[in-house]
Amino acid sequence: MPCLPVARRVTRLEAGSSPSGEAAHFRALENLYRSAPINRLFRSELTITEEGRSVIHFDVDETQFHAAGAVHGTVYFKMLDDAAFYAANSLVNDRFLLTTSFNLLFTRPIGPGRIRAEGRWISGKRRVYVAEASLIDEEGEEVGRGTGTFMRSQFPLSSLPGYAA
Repeated sequence: MPCLPVARRVTRLEAGSSPSGEAAHFRALENLYRSAPINRLFRSELTITEEGRSVIHFDVDETQFHAAGAVHGTVYFKMLDDAAFYAANSLVNDRFLLTTSFNLLFTRPIGPGRIRAEGRWISGKRRVYVAEASLIDEEGEEVGRGTGTFMRSQFPLSSLPGYAA
């Protein structure tokens, strides 16, 4: 008898009900991102689409440019690190992860517009996690890429105000 592929079942929430389990964890991480004081400086929105994946949409303008008229590398790092971090932390529901290293590749300069950072978990499920992220511009071109390692911290996610809300 042939084996059939296992289908992942998704239970739709009824109107007015709260998410639970994996969905609740993802929404809590998205709330944690929104609550971080640093994100008051960036017009951005995090979405965790599934375990091990995240997407951040953000806008850049001239206020984030270096002297030569393109986005400063700090913006590349912040968005790539955040996308990879949240992809990895989507697999961990008890502890906040910390970035222990991050490597960047700048492939093209970024001008003003809407950018998408896509994070993907690569490996690790115990103490250390590896995740990567890509920056995609409005034309669909990759403008940057990064890979990071993340480890469990001593901070329970439930103790962080943004997550607990």
